Amino acid sequence: MKKIIVGMGTCGLSAGAQPVYDKLKELSEKHPEICKLDITGCIGMCFREPLVEIQDETGRTIYGDVSAESVEEIFNEHILNGKKIEDERIIYGVNLDKTTYGSEVQFLNLQDRIVLRNCGIINPESIEDYENIGGYQALKKALGEMTSDSIIQTMKDSGLRGRGGAGFPTGLKWSFAAANEGDIKYVVCNADEGDPGAFMDRSVLEGDPHAVLEGMIICGKAIGASFGYIYCRAEYPLAIARLDKAIIAAKEKGYLGENILNSGFTFNLKIKQGAGAFVCGEETALFASIEGERGMPRIRPPFPAEKGLWQKPTNNNNVETFANVPWIIFNGAKAYSSIGTEKSPGTKVFALAGKVAKGGLAEVPMGTTIEQLVFNIGGGIKNNGEFKAVQMGGPSGGCIPASLKHTPVDFESIPTTGAIMGSGGMVVMDQGTCMVGIARFFLDFTQSESCGKCTFCRIGTLRMLEILDRITKGEGVPADITKLEKLSIQIKEASLCGLGQTAPNPVQTTIRYYLNEYKAHIEDKKCPAGECEALVDFIIIPEKCVGCTLCARACPVDAIVGKVKGIHIINQEKCVKCGKCITSCNFNAVVKR
Repeated sequence: MKKIIVGMGTCGLSAGAQPVYDKLKELSEKHPEICKLDITGCIGMCFREPLVEIQDETGRTIYGDVSAESVEEIFNEHILNGKKIEDERIIYGVNLDKTTYGSEVQFLNLQDRIVLRNCGIINPESIEDYENIGGYQALKKALGEMTSDSIIQTMKDSGLRGRGGAGFPTGLKWSFAAANEGDIKYVVCNADEGDPGAFMDRSVLEGDPHAVLEGMIICGKAIGASFGYIYCRAEYPLAIARLDKAIIAAKEKGYLGENILNSGFTFNLKIKQGAGAFVCGEETALFASIEGERGMPRIRPPFPAEKGLWQKPTNNNNVETFANVPWIIFNGAKAYSSIGTEKSPGTKVFALAGKVAKGGLAEVPMGTTIEQLVFNIGGGIKNNGEFKAVQMGGPSGGCIPASLKHTPVDFESIPTTGAIMGSGGMVVMDQGTCMVGIARFFLDFTQSESCGKCTFCRIGTLRMLEILDRITKGEGVPADITKLEKLSIQIKEASLCGLGQTAPNPVQTTIRYYLNEYKAHIEDKKCPAGECEALVDFIIIPEKCVGCTLCARACPVDAIVGKVKGIHIINQEKCVKCGKCITSCNFNAVVKR
Protein backbone atom coordinates (compact mmCIF):
# COMPACT_ATOMS: atom_id res chain seq x y z
CA MET A 1 0.00 0.00 0.00
CA LYS A 2 1.54 3.28 -1.16
CA LYS A 3 0.87 6.46 0.78
CA ILE A 4 0.42 9.84 -0.89
CA ILE A 5 0.80 12.93 1.29
CA VAL A 6 -0.01 16.50 0.22
CA GLY A 7 1.47 19.51 2.04
CA MET A 8 -1.60 21.41 3.23
CA GLY A 9 -0.11 24.21 5.30
CA THR A 10 -0.94 27.83 4.53
CA CYS A 11 2.05 28.09 2.18
CA GLY A 12 0.98 24.99 0.27
CA LEU A 13 -2.64 26.07 0.04
CA SER A 14 -1.57 29.53 -1.15
CA ALA A 15 0.51 27.91 -3.91
CA GLY A 16 -2.36 25.69 -5.11
CA ALA A 17 -2.29 22.55 -2.96
CA GLN A 18 -6.08 22.22 -2.76
CA PRO A 19 -6.57 21.50 -6.50
CA VAL A 20 -3.62 19.08 -6.31
CA TYR A 21 -5.24 17.28 -3.37
CA ASP A 22 -8.62 17.19 -5.11
CA LYS A 23 -7.09 15.64 -8.24
CA LEU A 24 -5.19 13.06 -6.20
CA LYS A 25 -8.35 12.20 -4.31
CA GLU A 26 -10.11 11.58 -7.60
CA LEU A 27 -7.27 9.37 -8.86
CA SER A 28 -6.65 7.48 -5.62
CA GLU A 29 -10.33 6.64 -5.16
CA LYS A 30 -10.11 4.66 -8.38
CA HIS A 31 -7.29 2.55 -6.91
CA PRO A 32 -8.09 2.11 -3.17
CA GLU A 33 -6.29 -1.24 -3.15
CA ILE A 34 -2.86 0.25 -3.88
CA CYS A 35 -2.74 3.75 -2.37
CA LYS A 36 -3.98 5.94 0.45
CA LEU A 37 -4.19 9.75 0.45
CA ASP A 38 -3.29 11.91 3.47
CA ILE A 39 -2.29 15.48 4.38
CA THR A 40 0.53 17.09 6.34
CA GLY A 41 1.74 20.56 7.33
CA CYS A 42 4.66 22.63 6.07
CA ILE A 43 8.02 20.85 5.95
CA GLY A 44 9.79 24.19 5.48
CA MET A 45 10.43 24.18 1.73
CA CYS A 46 7.83 26.85 1.02
CA PHE A 47 9.74 27.90 -2.11
CA ARG A 48 8.85 24.63 -3.85
CA GLU A 49 5.19 24.32 -2.85
CA PRO A 50 2.86 22.59 -3.62
CA LEU A 51 4.60 19.45 -2.36
CA VAL A 52 3.49 15.84 -2.81
CA GLU A 53 5.20 13.00 -0.98
CA ILE A 54 4.95 9.34 -1.94
CA GLN A 55 5.88 6.59 0.51
CA ASP A 56 6.40 3.15 -0.96
CA GLU A 57 8.62 0.11 -0.64
CA THR A 58 11.69 2.19 -1.64
CA GLY A 59 11.26 4.90 1.01
CA ARG A 60 10.08 8.53 0.79
CA THR A 61 10.03 10.73 -2.31
CA ILE A 62 8.92 14.37 -2.26
CA TYR A 63 7.95 16.12 -5.50
CA GLY A 64 7.96 19.92 -5.68
CA ASP A 65 6.18 22.54 -7.81
CA VAL A 66 3.32 20.11 -8.37
CA SER A 67 0.22 21.33 -10.15
CA ALA A 68 -3.21 19.80 -10.68
CA GLU A 69 -2.15 19.18 -14.28
CA SER A 70 1.22 17.55 -13.56
CA VAL A 71 0.08 15.41 -10.62
CA GLU A 72 -1.64 12.91 -12.90
CA GLU A 73 1.70 12.11 -14.56
CA ILE A 74 3.29 11.58 -11.14
CA PHE A 75 0.41 9.34 -10.09
CA ASN A 76 0.50 7.24 -13.25
CA GLU A 77 4.27 6.82 -13.29
CA HIS A 78 5.09 6.51 -9.61
CA ILE A 79 1.94 4.97 -8.14
CA LEU A 80 0.69 2.83 -10.99
CA ASN A 81 3.95 1.95 -12.78
CA GLY A 82 6.30 2.11 -9.79
CA LYS A 83 8.76 4.44 -11.55
CA LYS A 84 10.04 7.67 -10.00
CA ILE A 85 10.15 10.66 -12.32
CA GLU A 86 13.86 11.38 -12.44
CA ASP A 87 14.02 15.15 -12.85
CA GLU A 88 14.21 18.37 -10.82
CA ARG A 89 10.70 17.80 -9.50
CA ILE A 90 12.10 15.29 -7.01
CA ILE A 91 13.30 17.71 -4.36
CA TYR A 92 13.92 15.33 -1.48
CA GLY A 93 14.00 11.58 -1.02
CA VAL A 94 15.03 9.09 1.65
CA ASN A 95 15.93 5.50 0.75
CA LEU A 96 15.39 2.59 3.12
CA ASP A 97 19.10 2.70 3.99
CA LYS A 98 18.64 6.35 5.11
CA THR A 99 20.60 7.81 2.17
CA THR A 100 19.08 10.97 0.75
CA TYR A 101 18.79 12.48 -2.71
CA GLY A 102 16.99 15.21 -4.63
CA SER A 103 17.55 18.72 -5.95
CA GLU A 104 16.90 20.33 -2.54
CA VAL A 105 18.54 17.70 -0.35
CA GLN A 106 20.90 20.25 1.23
CA PHE A 107 18.03 22.40 2.51
CA LEU A 108 16.85 19.73 4.95
CA ASN A 109 20.08 17.85 5.56
CA LEU A 110 21.84 20.92 6.99
CA GLN A 111 19.14 21.34 9.62
CA ASP A 112 18.77 19.89 13.11
CA ARG A 113 15.03 19.62 13.67
CA ILE A 114 13.57 19.44 17.16
CA VAL A 115 10.72 21.96 17.04
CA LEU A 116 9.96 21.02 13.42
CA ARG A 117 10.58 17.31 13.99
CA ASN A 118 7.03 16.32 13.00
CA CYS A 119 6.11 19.19 10.64
CA GLY A 120 5.67 17.85 7.14
CA ILE A 121 5.85 14.30 8.51
CA ILE A 122 2.57 13.61 10.33
CA ASN A 123 -1.06 14.46 9.68
CA PRO A 124 -1.59 17.37 12.10
CA GLU A 125 -5.28 16.55 12.37
CA SER A 126 -4.62 12.98 13.55
CA ILE A 127 -3.74 12.42 17.21
CA GLU A 128 -2.95 8.81 16.31
CA ASP A 129 -0.22 10.00 13.94
CA TYR A 130 1.25 12.04 16.79
CA GLU A 131 1.08 9.10 19.19
CA ASN A 132 2.70 6.77 16.65
CA ILE A 133 5.86 8.89 16.57
CA GLY A 134 6.09 9.10 20.36
CA GLY A 135 3.59 11.85 21.07
CA TYR A 136 2.39 12.25 24.67
CA GLN A 137 5.08 9.87 25.93
CA ALA A 138 6.80 12.85 27.54
CA LEU A 139 3.54 13.74 29.31
CA LYS A 140 3.21 10.18 30.59
CA LYS A 141 6.78 10.38 31.89
CA ALA A 142 6.19 13.77 33.52
CA LEU A 143 2.98 12.65 35.26
CA GLY A 144 4.06 9.14 36.13
CA GLU A 145 7.76 9.38 36.94
CA MET A 146 8.57 13.02 37.75
CA THR A 147 7.68 15.56 40.41
CA SER A 148 7.02 19.22 39.69
CA ASP A 149 10.46 20.07 41.04
CA SER A 150 12.20 17.47 38.84
CA ILE A 151 10.39 18.75 35.74
CA ILE A 152 11.54 22.30 36.48
CA GLN A 153 15.09 21.11 37.23
CA THR A 154 15.17 19.25 33.91
CA MET A 155 14.16 22.45 32.11
CA LYS A 156 16.84 24.39 33.98
CA ASP A 157 19.51 21.81 33.16
CA SER A 158 18.53 21.80 29.48
CA GLY A 159 19.36 25.51 29.21
CA LEU A 160 16.28 26.21 27.08
CA ARG A 161 15.75 29.94 26.78
CA GLY A 162 12.48 31.54 25.73
CA ARG A 163 12.17 31.57 21.96
CA GLY A 164 9.83 34.57 21.87
CA GLY A 165 12.78 36.93 21.67
CA ALA A 166 13.87 37.85 25.20
CA GLY A 167 15.74 34.59 25.77
CA PHE A 168 14.92 34.31 29.48
CA PRO A 169 15.78 30.87 30.94
CA THR A 170 12.61 28.77 30.72
CA GLY A 171 13.23 26.59 33.77
CA LEU A 172 13.93 29.63 35.94
CA LYS A 173 10.75 31.30 34.70
CA TRP A 174 8.72 28.20 35.55
CA SER A 175 10.26 28.07 39.05
CA PHE A 176 9.07 31.62 39.77
CA ALA A 177 5.47 30.73 38.90
CA ALA A 178 5.70 27.49 40.87
CA ALA A 179 6.95 29.31 43.97
CA ASN A 180 4.00 31.71 44.13
CA GLU A 181 0.86 30.52 45.90
CA GLY A 182 -2.54 30.94 44.27
CA ASP A 183 -5.98 29.37 44.34
CA ILE A 184 -5.60 29.10 40.58
CA LYS A 185 -2.62 29.48 38.24
CA TYR A 186 -2.46 29.87 34.49
CA VAL A 187 -0.29 28.72 31.60
CA VAL A 188 -0.41 31.03 28.58
CA CYS A 189 0.94 30.30 25.10
CA ASN A 190 1.76 33.42 23.11
CA ALA A 191 0.89 32.61 19.50
CA ASP A 192 0.39 36.27 18.56
CA GLU A 193 3.07 36.21 15.89
CA GLY A 194 2.98 39.71 14.44
CA ASP A 195 6.43 40.36 12.95
CA PRO A 196 6.37 41.04 9.19
CA GLY A 197 8.08 38.13 7.46
CA ALA A 198 7.69 35.72 10.42
CA PHE A 199 5.67 32.51 10.20
CA MET A 200 7.44 30.05 12.52
CA ASP A 201 4.69 29.72 15.11
CA ARG A 202 1.96 29.52 12.50
CA SER A 203 3.67 26.62 10.77
CA VAL A 204 4.21 24.72 14.03
CA LEU A 205 0.57 25.14 15.04
CA GLU A 206 -0.57 24.04 11.58
CA GLY A 207 1.88 21.14 11.33
CA ASP A 208 2.26 19.80 14.89
CA PRO A 209 -0.34 21.29 17.27
CA HIS A 210 -0.18 18.41 19.77
CA ALA A 211 3.50 19.14 20.55
CA VAL A 212 2.47 22.60 21.79
CA LEU A 213 -0.44 21.21 23.80
CA GLU A 214 1.80 18.56 25.37
CA GLY A 215 4.38 21.19 26.33
CA MET A 216 1.71 23.37 27.93
CA ILE A 217 0.24 20.48 29.95
CA ILE A 218 3.71 19.56 31.24
CA CYS A 219 4.25 23.21 32.22
CA GLY A 220 0.91 23.16 34.02
CA LYS A 221 2.04 20.16 36.04
CA ALA A 222 5.36 21.83 36.83
CA ILE A 223 3.96 25.12 38.15
CA GLY A 224 0.70 23.80 39.61
CA ALA A 225 -1.63 25.37 37.03
CA SER A 226 -4.99 23.91 36.11
CA PHE A 227 -5.93 26.09 33.14
CA GLY A 228 -4.24 27.37 30.02
CA TYR A 229 -4.88 29.84 27.19
CA ILE A 230 -3.48 29.83 23.68
CA TYR A 231 -3.56 33.42 22.46
CA CYS A 232 -3.54 33.09 18.67
CA ARG A 233 -4.14 35.86 16.18
CA ALA A 234 -7.38 35.52 14.21
CA GLU A 235 -5.39 35.93 10.97
CA TYR A 236 -4.27 32.31 11.45
CA PRO A 237 -7.58 30.50 10.72
CA LEU A 238 -5.97 27.20 9.71
CA ALA A 239 -3.80 27.11 12.84
CA ILE A 240 -6.85 27.81 15.01
CA ALA A 241 -8.91 25.13 13.25
CA ARG A 242 -6.21 22.50 13.79
CA LEU A 243 -5.71 23.58 17.40
CA ASP A 244 -9.44 23.16 17.98
CA LYS A 245 -9.33 19.62 16.59
CA ALA A 246 -6.22 18.82 18.63
CA ILE A 247 -7.81 20.00 21.88
CA ILE A 248 -10.96 17.94 21.26
CA ALA A 249 -8.90 14.84 20.39
CA ALA A 250 -6.62 15.28 23.42
CA LYS A 251 -9.66 15.47 25.70
CA GLU A 252 -11.15 12.32 24.17
CA LYS A 253 -7.86 10.48 24.71
CA GLY A 254 -7.55 11.64 28.31
CA TYR A 255 -4.56 13.95 27.84
CA LEU A 256 -6.63 17.01 28.75
CA GLY A 257 -9.36 17.54 31.32
CA GLU A 258 -9.99 15.99 34.70
CA ASN A 259 -7.62 13.46 36.26
CA ILE A 260 -5.30 13.20 33.25
CA LEU A 261 -4.05 9.64 32.73
CA ASN A 262 -5.36 8.78 36.25
CA SER A 263 -2.63 10.94 37.75
CA GLY A 264 -4.92 13.18 39.77
CA PHE A 265 -3.75 16.19 37.72
CA THR A 266 -6.37 18.34 35.99
CA PHE A 267 -5.64 20.76 33.16
CA ASN A 268 -7.91 22.43 30.61
CA LEU A 269 -7.20 24.65 27.62
CA LYS A 270 -8.96 27.40 25.72
CA ILE A 271 -8.09 29.35 22.58
CA LYS A 272 -8.36 33.13 22.68
CA GLN A 273 -8.29 34.83 19.28
CA GLY A 274 -6.41 38.12 19.07
CA ALA A 275 -7.59 40.94 16.84
CA GLY A 276 -4.23 41.71 15.23
CA ALA A 277 -2.75 44.23 17.66
CA PHE A 278 1.04 43.92 17.49
CA VAL A 279 1.44 45.26 21.03
CA CYS A 280 -0.43 42.21 22.35
CA GLY A 281 2.73 40.23 21.72
CA GLU A 282 3.91 41.89 24.96
CA GLU A 283 2.78 39.55 27.72
CA THR A 284 0.99 42.00 30.00
CA ALA A 285 -0.87 43.54 27.04
CA LEU A 286 -1.75 39.98 26.01
CA PHE A 287 -3.17 39.29 29.47
CA ALA A 288 -5.29 42.45 29.27
CA SER A 289 -6.66 41.31 25.92
CA ILE A 290 -7.61 37.86 27.30
CA GLU A 291 -9.37 39.62 30.19
CA GLY A 292 -11.47 41.59 27.71
CA GLU A 293 -9.63 44.86 28.18
CA ARG A 294 -7.78 47.00 25.67
CA GLY A 295 -4.36 45.48 24.99
CA MET A 296 -2.01 47.84 26.81
CA PRO A 297 1.16 46.94 28.76
CA ARG A 298 1.19 47.11 32.55
CA ILE A 299 3.93 48.39 34.82
CA ARG A 300 6.20 45.69 36.23
CA PRO A 301 6.71 44.66 39.02
CA PRO A 302 4.62 42.78 39.96
CA PHE A 303 5.73 40.26 37.35
CA PRO A 304 3.36 37.71 35.78
CA ALA A 305 4.76 34.86 37.90
CA GLU A 306 3.28 36.67 40.90
CA LYS A 307 0.32 38.55 39.40
CA GLY A 308 -0.38 37.85 35.76
CA LEU A 309 -3.66 36.86 34.14
CA TRP A 310 -6.53 38.06 36.37
CA GLN A 311 -3.86 38.91 38.97
CA LYS A 312 -3.05 35.21 39.44
CA PRO A 313 0.38 33.52 39.11
CA THR A 314 0.91 32.98 35.39
CA ASN A 315 3.59 31.52 33.13
CA ASN A 316 3.77 32.74 29.55
CA ASN A 317 5.92 31.20 26.79
CA ASN A 318 5.64 31.27 23.03
CA VAL A 319 4.77 28.43 20.63
CA GLU A 320 8.35 27.43 19.82
CA THR A 321 9.34 27.28 23.49
CA PHE A 322 6.49 24.92 24.36
CA ALA A 323 7.18 22.75 21.29
CA ASN A 324 10.67 22.06 22.66
CA VAL A 325 9.39 20.84 26.03
CA PRO A 326 8.19 17.29 25.15
CA TRP A 327 11.47 16.53 23.36
CA ILE A 328 13.50 17.70 26.37
CA ILE A 329 11.44 15.75 28.91
CA PHE A 330 11.53 12.58 26.82
CA ASN A 331 15.19 12.74 25.72
CA GLY A 332 16.66 14.44 28.76
CA ALA A 333 18.28 17.77 29.54
CA LYS A 334 21.77 16.61 28.55
CA ALA A 335 20.68 15.66 25.03
CA TYR A 336 19.30 19.16 24.51
CA SER A 337 22.12 21.12 26.14
CA SER A 338 24.66 19.29 23.97
CA ILE A 339 23.23 21.10 20.91
CA GLY A 340 24.00 24.75 20.14
CA THR A 341 26.33 26.85 22.26
CA GLU A 342 27.14 26.85 25.97
CA LYS A 343 25.05 29.93 26.76
CA SER A 344 22.44 29.41 24.02
CA PRO A 345 21.71 25.68 23.92
CA GLY A 346 19.39 23.93 21.49
CA THR A 347 18.09 24.92 18.10
CA LYS A 348 16.27 27.93 16.65
CA VAL A 349 13.65 28.08 13.91
CA PHE A 350 14.03 30.89 11.38
CA ALA A 351 11.65 32.15 8.73
CA LEU A 352 13.74 33.04 5.67
CA ALA A 353 11.99 35.74 3.64
CA GLY A 354 12.74 38.66 1.38
CA LYS A 355 15.36 38.42 -1.36
CA VAL A 356 16.60 34.95 -0.33
CA ALA A 357 16.46 32.34 -3.11
CA LYS A 358 14.84 29.62 -1.00
CA GLY A 359 12.29 31.19 1.30
CA GLY A 360 10.85 28.99 4.02
CA LEU A 361 11.51 27.59 7.47
CA ALA A 362 14.86 26.36 8.73
CA GLU A 363 15.80 24.99 12.14
CA VAL A 364 19.47 25.06 13.00
CA PRO A 365 21.65 24.74 16.12
CA MET A 366 22.25 27.98 17.98
CA GLY A 367 25.60 29.40 16.89
CA THR A 368 24.98 28.81 13.19
CA THR A 369 26.16 31.90 11.31
CA ILE A 370 24.02 34.26 9.27
CA GLU A 371 26.03 33.30 6.19
CA GLN A 372 25.31 29.60 6.68
CA LEU A 373 21.60 30.27 7.00
CA VAL A 374 21.33 32.61 4.02
CA PHE A 375 23.68 30.81 1.62
CA ASN A 376 24.03 27.15 2.61
CA ILE A 377 20.37 26.62 3.45
CA GLY A 378 18.64 29.60 1.85
CA GLY A 379 20.51 29.23 -1.43
CA GLY A 380 21.86 32.77 -1.48
CA ILE A 381 20.22 35.79 -3.06
CA LYS A 382 17.48 35.67 -5.71
CA ASN A 383 18.57 36.14 -9.32
CA ASN A 384 22.24 35.97 -8.26
CA GLY A 385 21.95 39.30 -6.51
CA GLU A 386 24.45 40.71 -4.03
CA PHE A 387 23.78 40.17 -0.34
CA LYS A 388 23.40 43.51 1.41
CA ALA A 389 21.82 42.98 4.82
CA VAL A 390 19.46 40.93 6.90
CA GLN A 391 16.76 42.27 9.21
CA MET A 392 16.48 40.23 12.40
CA GLY A 393 14.07 40.58 15.28
CA GLY A 394 11.08 41.87 13.34
CA PRO A 395 10.12 45.55 13.17
CA SER A 396 11.78 46.09 16.54
CA GLY A 397 14.95 44.36 15.41
CA GLY A 398 17.87 45.70 13.45
CA CYS A 399 19.59 45.49 10.11
CA ILE A 400 22.81 43.48 10.11
CA PRO A 401 25.11 44.25 7.14
CA ALA A 402 26.74 41.68 4.87
CA SER A 403 30.11 42.56 6.42
CA LEU A 404 28.89 40.84 9.62
CA LYS A 405 27.57 37.72 7.90
CA HIS A 406 29.92 35.53 9.97
CA THR A 407 28.09 36.52 13.17
CA PRO A 408 26.77 33.47 15.05
CA VAL A 409 23.03 33.48 15.60
CA ASP A 410 22.62 33.26 19.37
CA PHE A 411 21.45 35.37 22.31
CA GLU A 412 24.94 36.72 23.00
CA SER A 413 26.26 37.54 19.51
CA ILE A 414 23.28 39.13 17.75
CA PRO A 415 22.79 41.99 20.29
CA THR A 416 26.38 43.12 19.69
CA THR A 417 25.32 44.09 16.15
CA GLY A 418 22.52 46.34 17.43
CA ALA A 419 19.82 43.89 16.37
CA ILE A 420 17.96 41.36 18.53
CA MET A 421 17.20 37.66 18.13
CA GLY A 422 13.48 38.22 18.24
CA SER A 423 11.18 35.33 17.50
CA GLY A 424 13.10 34.24 14.39
CA GLY A 425 12.07 36.32 11.42
CA MET A 426 14.94 36.87 8.99
CA VAL A 427 14.27 39.26 6.10
CA VAL A 428 17.10 39.13 3.55
CA MET A 429 17.94 42.19 1.44
CA ASP A 430 20.00 42.74 -1.72
CA GLN A 431 21.66 45.78 -3.27
CA GLY A 432 18.32 46.97 -4.62
CA THR A 433 17.09 47.64 -1.09
CA CYS A 434 17.19 51.20 0.25
CA MET A 435 18.21 51.06 3.91
CA VAL A 436 16.63 54.42 4.70
CA GLY A 437 13.41 53.15 3.16
CA ILE A 438 13.64 49.93 5.19
CA ALA A 439 14.06 51.92 8.41
CA ARG A 440 11.05 53.99 7.45
CA PHE A 441 8.98 50.87 6.64
CA PHE A 442 9.58 49.22 10.00
CA LEU A 443 9.19 52.43 11.99
CA ASP A 444 5.89 53.10 10.21
CA PHE A 445 4.74 49.67 11.39
CA THR A 446 5.75 50.09 15.03
CA GLN A 447 4.45 53.67 15.14
CA SER A 448 1.00 52.61 13.94
CA GLU A 449 1.01 49.64 16.35
CA SER A 450 1.91 51.70 19.43
CA CYS A 451 -0.85 51.48 22.02
CA GLY A 452 -0.27 55.16 22.82
CA LYS A 453 0.22 54.73 26.56
CA CYS A 454 3.76 56.16 26.63
CA THR A 455 4.30 59.70 25.35
CA PHE A 456 7.73 59.02 23.88
CA CYS A 457 6.55 55.91 22.07
CA ARG A 458 3.35 57.54 20.81
CA ILE A 459 4.77 60.90 19.75
CA GLY A 460 8.50 60.23 19.53
CA THR A 461 8.12 57.48 16.92
CA LEU A 462 5.81 59.78 14.94
CA ARG A 463 8.43 62.54 14.90
CA MET A 464 11.05 60.02 13.75
CA LEU A 465 8.72 58.79 11.01
CA GLU A 466 8.15 62.37 9.82
CA ILE A 467 11.91 62.91 9.57
CA LEU A 468 12.39 59.68 7.61
CA ASP A 469 9.54 60.67 5.31
CA ARG A 470 11.30 63.94 4.52
CA ILE A 471 14.61 62.22 3.91
CA THR A 472 13.15 59.68 1.46
CA LYS A 473 11.46 62.54 -0.40
CA GLY A 474 14.71 64.45 -0.78
CA GLU A 475 13.70 67.08 1.77
CA GLY A 476 16.08 66.06 4.57
CA VAL A 477 18.71 68.29 6.16
CA PRO A 478 22.01 67.31 7.86
CA ALA A 479 20.58 67.97 11.34
CA ASP A 480 17.99 65.23 10.80
CA ILE A 481 20.48 62.47 11.54
CA THR A 482 21.33 63.98 14.92
CA LYS A 483 17.62 64.36 15.69
CA LEU A 484 16.97 60.71 14.83
CA GLU A 485 19.79 59.55 17.08
CA LYS A 486 18.61 61.73 19.98
CA LEU A 487 14.98 60.64 19.66
CA SER A 488 16.05 57.00 19.48
CA ILE A 489 17.76 57.21 22.87
CA GLN A 490 14.86 59.07 24.48
CA ILE A 491 12.23 56.63 23.20
CA LYS A 492 14.23 53.62 24.39
CA GLU A 493 14.74 55.06 27.87
CA ALA A 494 11.21 56.40 28.43
CA SER A 495 9.01 53.61 27.04
CA LEU A 496 7.27 51.13 29.30
CA CYS A 497 7.25 47.98 27.18
CA GLY A 498 9.41 46.18 24.66
CA LEU A 499 7.69 47.75 21.66
CA GLY A 500 8.83 51.27 22.48
CA GLN A 501 12.14 50.16 23.93
CA THR A 502 13.13 48.50 20.64
CA ALA A 503 11.19 50.54 18.05
CA PRO A 504 14.23 52.74 17.17
CA ASN A 505 16.46 49.72 16.45
CA PRO A 506 15.99 49.73 12.65
CA VAL A 507 16.86 53.42 12.51
CA GLN A 508 19.85 53.11 14.82
CA THR A 509 21.34 50.14 12.96
CA THR A 510 20.85 51.63 9.50
CA ILE A 511 22.50 54.88 10.61
CA ARG A 512 25.31 52.85 12.20
CA TYR A 513 26.05 50.74 9.13
CA TYR A 514 24.64 52.76 6.22
CA LEU A 515 25.28 56.39 7.15
CA ASN A 516 26.51 56.95 3.58
CA GLU A 517 23.00 56.20 2.27
CA TYR A 518 21.44 58.75 4.63
CA LYS A 519 23.98 61.34 3.47
CA ALA A 520 23.28 60.53 -0.18
CA HIS A 521 19.58 61.13 0.39
CA ILE A 522 20.17 64.35 2.32
CA GLU A 523 23.19 65.92 0.62
CA ASP A 524 23.04 64.56 -2.94
CA LYS A 525 19.26 64.10 -3.12
CA LYS A 526 19.85 60.62 -4.52
CA CYS A 527 18.76 57.14 -3.48
CA PRO A 528 21.73 54.80 -4.19
CA ALA A 529 19.44 51.77 -4.33
CA GLY A 530 16.99 53.47 -6.69
CA GLU A 531 13.98 52.72 -4.51
CA CYS A 532 12.84 56.12 -3.25
CA GLU A 533 10.62 57.32 -6.07
CA ALA A 534 11.06 61.01 -5.32
CA LEU A 535 14.83 60.65 -5.78
CA VAL A 536 15.00 58.56 -8.94
CA ASP A 537 14.28 59.19 -12.59
CA PHE A 538 13.03 56.68 -15.13
CA ILE A 539 15.37 56.71 -18.14
CA ILE A 540 15.24 54.97 -21.51
CA ILE A 541 18.66 53.76 -22.66
CA PRO A 542 18.92 54.79 -26.34
CA GLU A 543 21.15 51.85 -27.32
CA LYS A 544 18.55 49.35 -26.10
CA CYS A 545 15.38 51.05 -27.30
CA VAL A 546 13.93 49.43 -30.47
CA GLY A 547 10.93 51.75 -30.72
CA CYS A 548 8.33 49.03 -30.08
CA THR A 549 6.08 51.65 -28.33
CA LEU A 550 5.04 49.21 -25.57
CA CYS A 551 6.23 51.60 -22.85
CA ALA A 552 4.41 54.55 -24.41
CA ARG A 553 1.18 52.60 -24.60
CA ALA A 554 1.54 51.49 -20.95
CA CYS A 555 2.25 54.98 -19.61
CA PRO A 556 -0.92 56.31 -17.90
CA VAL A 557 0.07 60.00 -18.27
CA ASP A 558 1.51 60.01 -21.82
CA ALA A 559 4.96 60.96 -20.53
CA ILE A 560 6.77 58.86 -23.16
CA VAL A 561 7.22 60.19 -26.67
CA GLY A 562 8.83 58.68 -29.78
CA LYS A 563 8.05 57.23 -33.19
CA VAL A 564 7.59 53.58 -34.07
CA LYS A 565 11.04 51.96 -34.49
CA GLY A 566 12.58 55.18 -33.19
CA ILE A 567 14.20 56.03 -29.86
CA HIS A 568 11.74 57.00 -27.12
CA ILE A 569 12.21 59.61 -24.38
CA ILE A 570 10.52 60.04 -20.98
CA ASN A 571 9.33 63.53 -20.08
CA GLN A 572 10.51 63.82 -16.46
CA GLU A 573 8.07 66.62 -15.64
CA LYS A 574 5.07 64.50 -16.62
CA CYS A 575 6.39 61.16 -15.28
CA VAL A 576 4.54 59.92 -12.16
CA LYS A 577 7.08 57.11 -11.61
CA CYS A 578 4.51 54.33 -11.60
CA GLY A 579 7.00 51.87 -13.10
CA LYS A 580 4.71 50.56 -15.84
CA CYS A 581 7.29 51.46 -18.45
CA ILE A 582 9.80 49.11 -16.83
CA THR A 583 7.40 46.19 -16.53
CA SER A 584 6.15 46.59 -20.10
CA CYS A 585 9.60 46.79 -21.76
CA ASN A 586 10.84 43.48 -23.18
CA PHE A 587 14.36 44.77 -23.90
CA ASN A 588 15.47 46.11 -20.47
CA ALA A 589 15.73 49.53 -22.03
CA VAL A 590 13.98 51.36 -19.17
CA VAL A 591 15.93 51.79 -15.92
CA LYS A 592 15.73 53.79 -12.69
CA ARG A 593 18.55 56.21 -11.95
